[in-house]
Amino acid sequence: MQTLTLGKTGLTVSELCLGTMTWGTQNSEAEGHAQMDLALDHGVTFWDTAEMYPVNPVRSETVGRTEEIIGTWIAARGGRDRVVIATKITGKGQVVRAGAPITGATMRAAVDGSLRRLQTDYIDLYQLHWPNRGSYHFRQAWRYAPTGTDKIAETASMTEILTTAQALVAEGKIRAIGLSNESVWGAARWLHLADMLGLPRMATVQNEYSLLCRQFDTDWAELSLIEDMPLLAFSPLATGLLSGKYAGDVIPDGSRRSLNPDLSGRVTPQVFPAVAAYMGVAARHGLDPCQMAIAFCRSRPFTTIPIIGATTLEQLQTNIGAAGLELAPEVLEDIAETHRAYPAPY
Repeated sequence: MQTLTLGKTGLTVSELCLGTMTWGTQNSEAEGHAQMDLALDHGVTFWDTAEMYPVNPVRSETVGRTEEIIGTWIAARGGRDRVVIATKITGKGQVVRAGAPITGATMRAAVDGSLRRLQTDYIDLYQLHWPNRGSYHFRQAWRYAPTGTDKIAETASMTEILTTAQALVAEGKIRAIGLSNESVWGAARWLHLADMLGLPRMATVQNEYSLLCRQFDTDWAELSLIEDMPLLAFSPLATGLLSGKYAGDVIPDGSRRSLNPDLSGRVTPQVFPAVAAYMGVAARHGLDPCQMAIAFCRSRPFTTIPIIGATTLEQLQTNIGAAGLELAPEVLEDIAETHRAYPAPY
């Protein structure tokens, strides 16, 4: 397992990140612990969670359960310094804190709650799950219209959050701060304010990215590369679509699709022909389709760390097997041709 420096944070992380969002719904505490054990045994030392997890579905009665499962693992196994833990504050419109927006006060309360559930003294990377002003992610791009955000008010809000982050860093509660489901304008504004005011710099962005979802490949790719802001790519297997297990529009028992039939808008008439084409690429080159999809994310010209999630140890073992896999030029060319044929299947 290769390691790399996480942008400008100074943190050293594994090239793959362990996703945890099913622990507490699709996975039990014991299964979550087993996944953490397996991941650590294979050198996956970077783990991502959020205060609102588990998902599928998100419910007020299970909010925070995934962090609690990580916390009981830390309490039982020890060695907190063996892993780099990222979590997130939930923002506007979600079930946590009655959907209150992110402010300095809610951020401080959320950090304290996560620390308590994780049974740790510090969070390595603390991320804003959504921008307060809204987002075009999760299939909202099809109807997205900028809202004419009040730049003065937005600047004041961002400054307050960065100032709180500076205090939390000084107190030793967080080590770095990052973004999620953010736009290029938003990221650029955060970076500008940090540089101008001497406040903590947004270190990373966690946006969706896969063979089927490549919004990041243009303006975001340029900003990510030039500003050394790595992409933490969530859903690199497109919620399992790229494994082929839903081929023929089937819904296997116990799968994510059994709980979320359209996979949050990813199941469309166009998606299965695209999946079949990528499965064909993998077959022609003798590759496991999951490993090919994950390795593709790692091949990009901007730093990308795929977040690999699983509901079984077998799935996790396969996904970890993508570590160190370099795709041959002819594979990448086949992928490029397939992308041109199916540029936006959902």
